[in-house]
This record gives sequence, structure tokens and C-alpha cells, in this order.
Amino acid sequence: MIGHLITKYVDPGQDKSLFDSLLDLILELLTYTSGNVAEALNWMTSLDERYALTTDDYGMGDFIDELKEKGYIDDDESGLGQYIVTSKTGQTIRKRSLEEIFGKLKKSGLGNHRSNYTGQEEEATADRRMFDYGDEYEHINLTDSIHNAQLNHGIDEFSLTERDLVIQEREYKTLTSTVLMIDISHSMILYGEDRIIPAKKVAMALSELIITRYPKDTLDIIVFGNDAWPIEVKDLPYLEVGPYHTNTHAGLELAMDILRRRKTHNKQIFMITDGKPSCIKEGSRYYKNSFGLDRKIINKTLNQAARCRRLNIPITTFMIARDAYLQRFVAEFTRINHGRAFYSSLKGLGEYIFEDYIRNRRRRVN
Repeated sequence: MIGHLITKYVDPGQDKSLFDSLLDLILELLTYTSGNVAEALNWMTSLDERYALTTDDYGMGDFIDELKEKGYIDDDESGLGQYIVTSKTGQTIRKRSLEEIFGKLKKSGLGNHRSNYTGQEEEATADRRMFDYGDEYEHINLTDSIHNAQLNHGIDEFSLTERDLVIQEREYKTLTSTVLMIDISHSMILYGEDRIIPAKKVAMALSELIITRYPKDTLDIIVFGNDAWPIEVKDLPYLEVGPYHTNTHAGLELAMDILRRRKTHNKQIFMITDGKPSCIKEGSRYYKNSFGLDRKIINKTLNQAARCRRLNIPITTFMIARDAYLQRFVAEFTRINHGRAFYSSLKGLGEYIFEDYIRNRRRRVN
């Protein structure tokens, strides 16, 4: 039967169970508590007392039992009755971050993206054409080519000539290697604004996007404070700010070392920061200055931007601070690198990074 069946609209939120509603809340709290289950559950209990999140038939204890049954938390090996998060929890938080940040974008903005340049990844399409000199032999469609040979020469004395060959067209896509740098200096939680939580969510969303939709792309995540070091995707939900200065120089140096080992044509650095470079390392000694723009630190950082430019590695800086003198520094940093800069609010950070990631996937860096 051809036609449309019209039924009563049901709000999807009405189908959500009490467990699922509470799960949404505790996953958010675990991001804020950096994976501390006890602290998150204490917050949940306080909220339950104030807002009656649970019912007489389903209490907070039932919710904890169900979290364990469904593999979101597990008993700590210490035997002290504490709980720890599982890998399932981290994966779920990353998926929800992706939905939260990128869910409002058009579906056409996701998925594979065509490129005008030949990349390292290719997929067969339904299109066919005749063989031309210079075509790769592995792109010959044998079934169609043999069929042509039978039609052109008969089956009694089978022969296969160049004019019988059929090429199956390929769609080429560029691969991209990205290093995402996250500032975890103390300023990320100062001035009455928690900036590390949006940065973590963006990093989780971007990592989940690449893992699920661009699995042949690479994403490395590094954090930088007094030093810089890589972290794994599974550690992202529980990342914490430390009592650090901002050693942007070390972060860029590590990012370049990582990207040198990648064999892709497209390489890029995304840097999320809210402050000025205030630290460099000289041997085993840290040179620090939090007051204004220290010329010694700034010049060494700008030299790193120039090195990235010579290596054809553009840097996209997402500056989540509005100070005029910091914006002037970022403008100079961007000019030297030939990169891009966004002076973003925390609210729009994810959309900016997503759009720039897709834009750079389409471009081949020569």
C-alpha cells in the first residue's frame, strides 16, 4: 500500500526510563569530578534530596546497583567499598559529547568528503569507463572486461585486448593527521569560569568523530602546562587542570615530533588555550613569568610557529580569552605560522573546531 501513516506524536523524552535520566546526570557529573565516582554520587544524592530525582519504588541504591549491573562502574580493588569507572563509561561520555556538540549540525556536514586531490584512501564507485594509458592495473574491473572481450572477439578463440578493458572509477579522499593541544594550566579554572570542561568535551567529541567516521585519520591529544605530554582518548573525560604555567613552546615541540612520524599529506595542529605563554624549559630549569608578555618566552614560542610553517603544519588556535593584548599575540603567532585563529566563546567552541577540521580535510598541504 502506497501512502503515509500518520500517528500521534510521542516526545522521545517520554520514553526515557528513570535509569536513563539519572545516567545522563551522573555522566555529566563524572566529567566535572574527573571520574571520581564517590564525589559524583554524593552530588547525585544531594540533588535527589532537593529535587526528588528518584521515587519510592526506585531509590539511589537501586540506581547504583543498576550502574554496576550494566557495567558503568565497578568495585575498587582496594576492598574499601569504593567504585571506579569502566571503559564503557568513558566511551559513553565521548559519544554523548559528540551528540551534544555536533548534534545540531546538518547531517550533510558529516560523513565522507570528496577532495580535488588524490589522497591515500580510496573507495570504488559504481562508475565505469574505458581503459586509458596510464591507468592503474589494479583498478581494472575484470568481470566487465572479460564480458567485453567475449562480445568483441567471441568465445571460441578468447582474447583480451586493451580496448576491452574497463576501469572502475575511484573516489579519492585525503587523510588527515591532527594533534589537539589542550591547555591545562591553572588559569583554565580561574576568573570564575571553568574552561577545562568545555575543552574536554570538545576533545572527546572530536576523538569520537574521527574514530567513528574517519577511522583512517589520526588524532593525537596532548596537554601542556609546565611541560607537555600525550594522553590517551580514554583519559579525556577525567582530565584535570594542574598548578601549572603555560608552556606553549613545549606543546608545539611535542606536536611537531608526533606529526613528523605521520605519513599523511594533511597535518594540522589545533590548540585550545585561554592564556599567554608564561613558561619555557631551559635544561632542567623552568623559566617562568606570569606578568604580561615576557619577550624571551614569546620569541621562543613564535619561533615554534615558524618551524611549523616550514614543515607545512598549520596551527589553528582557539583562543577562549578576550584580553586585547593576548589577541594581538595570537594574531602575530597566526601570521608567522600562516594558520588560523578563532576568538571563540566556550559555547561555540565545538562547532568552530568541527568546521575547521572538515575544511582542512579537504585541503592538501603541499
